[in-house]
Amino acid sequence: MTGRIAEPSGEDYDPLADRDWRPVTETAPGVSHHEPVGLRERLSLNRMGTFDWDLDRGFMDLDPGAMGVFDLRPDEYDGAPMSLVTRVPPEEGRRLDEALAQALRDGHSSYGAYFRVQCRDGTQRWTHAQGRILHNADGRPYRIIGIVREATSELADSALLRSLQQERQRQTVMVQQTTAALARALSVKDVTRVLTDSGGARRFGADGLLLGLVTDNRFEVIAAAGLEGEVPDDMRTSRLDDALPLADTARSRRPLFLSSRSEMIARFPRLHPYTEVLPTGSAAFLPLVAQDAVIGALGLFHAEPAVPSPEARNLALALAGVVAQSVQRATLFDQEREFATGLQATMLPRRLPPIAGGAVTVRYHPASVGRDVGGDWYDVIALPQGRTGLVVGDVQGHDTHAAAVMGQLRIALRAYASEGHSPETVLVRASRFLSELDTERFATCTYIQADLESGALHLARAGHLGPLISNASRHIDWPEVRGGLPLGLATAFGHDHFPETQLFLEPGSTLLLCTDGLVEQPGHDISAGIDALSQAVREGPTELEALADRLSDQLWATPGSEDDMALLLLHRLPGPGPATTPRLRLHVHQADPSGTAEVRAALRRTLDQWRAGSVSHHIEVAASELIANALTHTESGALVSMELLPGTPRRIRLEVEDRSSRWPRRRSPGETATSGRGLLLVEAFADRWGAEPRGAGKALWCEFAVPEESA
Repeated sequence: MTGRIAEPSGEDYDPLADRDWRPVTETAPGVSHHEPVGLRERLSLNRMGTFDWDLDRGFMDLDPGAMGVFDLRPDEYDGAPMSLVTRVPPEEGRRLDEALAQALRDGHSSYGAYFRVQCRDGTQRWTHAQGRILHNADGRPYRIIGIVREATSELADSALLRSLQQERQRQTVMVQQTTAALARALSVKDVTRVLTDSGGARRFGADGLLLGLVTDNRFEVIAAAGLEGEVPDDMRTSRLDDALPLADTARSRRPLFLSSRSEMIARFPRLHPYTEVLPTGSAAFLPLVAQDAVIGALGLFHAEPAVPSPEARNLALALAGVVAQSVQRATLFDQEREFATGLQATMLPRRLPPIAGGAVTVRYHPASVGRDVGGDWYDVIALPQGRTGLVVGDVQGHDTHAAAVMGQLRIALRAYASEGHSPETVLVRASRFLSELDTERFATCTYIQADLESGALHLARAGHLGPLISNASRHIDWPEVRGGLPLGLATAFGHDHFPETQLFLEPGSTLLLCTDGLVEQPGHDISAGIDALSQAVREGPTELEALADRLSDQLWATPGSEDDMALLLLHRLPGPGPATTPRLRLHVHQADPSGTAEVRAALRRTLDQWRAGSVSHHIEVAASELIANALTHTESGALVSMELLPGTPRRIRLEVEDRSSRWPRRRSPGETATSGRGLLLVEAFADRWGAEPRGAGKALWCEFAVPEESA
């Protein structure tokens, strides 16, 4: 075989055929067209050389190609590897040494590493070394033969690939972040909030944005962010055929990419008066298409002029698609929400009946996010004998079914109350009604029968919050009110019993009923919400309507509750004549073993409301002894009455009435006696006491002066 290069035969691949090429001045003019080129020359032409490293002698031979890669002259290299430090910086030398050491530790037969070479002109270039490790019969390495080559261009290409990869990753992250943010947007208002918040424009890789929707052949801008000023009024609403970029994009259904503000104004001269509002850089106007219908357009603005790359255009179109889907979904949600809230509004009272001696106001708000509505409701019912029924309740769930069940339950409860039944009976019948409906929903509820002439409140509770009472001096009280299971569940479990509690509403005092949407926030204990409500009432305005607005805004609207809310406020006006005596009346049945404890609890709540102070304990003990005497020594129950007498100092009168005409008798029990001390305790604790005949029976009474410091 000769050194002559064989001629090609037949048709073959021609890299110059049908391609553009640029003339270049050859840097290796000594190579002719057909002269054979040896191996070393071939390596040198490709900026590559070889090395032979004798590990036993510590000598490394570099061929001329390798010397060129290291930018060394023959007189600058003596064969010792350490002499390469004039070209290989110390940190790069450590990179090479670590690659070789790792290969030796792992028993590999080759190694490779990229490192930088410091050229004689001060520039740095990337180099790659690849070595084959030879081992003797004992497995000991004794020689390394390898190549070194210039890798600057290679790594430049890799850096470009990494840059493109990083750009793709950035674009992917942008799409993911935008999709995630818009996925939680249920209404059009939510969508605009996502687009205009602090990171809205940045999610699109832009410095500013505009969003507009098509409605009835008109275009309306509904969101703007990142612009120098407000969008002018005459630019917010326009016809679709107006010469404005967003309207033009929506009409033509074609995206529009402009490299600078000047190009934008040249294309749309109508924007010239608003030059200062628009960013100086490039802009993209993208149609929002959903289900083959144009629903709007999105404008993206950048601070710097630029011609967008194909990748940037594709990204902008992808983001516009995400926005279009979100806007369409939000529009449907808004329509469903409007229908549901309208349905619920028709089920709530349109007007409230007048209340003699008082004033009432209500507030209702559907959930602040999403399309769901709940089953919260309120009602104010005119009752026989000048009394008023007050209802606040909540049907389980947040959907139109909950609203429908609420409407039926409200009407049924209103009918039972209007017949004059006691609060317990009203709730029992309402629970049975709900359990017979074709639903698995339950409801919580508080019902109050109020007599504002006397201030007496009779209430029953079914798994719901009790009332808050604020008196004229802003003393806040959450009276303890016994309750039963929620309506529906109580009947299903056979426990449809809702014990009745009696309270007293003083002149100038305000009663509050609400659903848990006012006091409960996700992730927070409800006790924190109750404390916040107490403080808001204590510090809020005295006028009823203003107080209702303050509570709605401060506790519900501002934090953006995800639950609906019903609020009812009842205020008892100060009477024009003498003040009505606050009074409590309770009955203890003969065969009710827990009756005495229930009466004591009711007395304790009422005394706290009246701010009786230290005398409360004396009254509770006296009541216990008088009730015990009535139940033990008579064959009837006991009627317990307690009233706050007018005048100064304030006095509290306690009476226990029974149906026996047998008069009480004081006894003198011995030290070991287990009974007979009841009247002695009453005499010791009360300021005055006595007995009075009452028709077929008698009443034992006692009076207690309230200390001034308790007022």
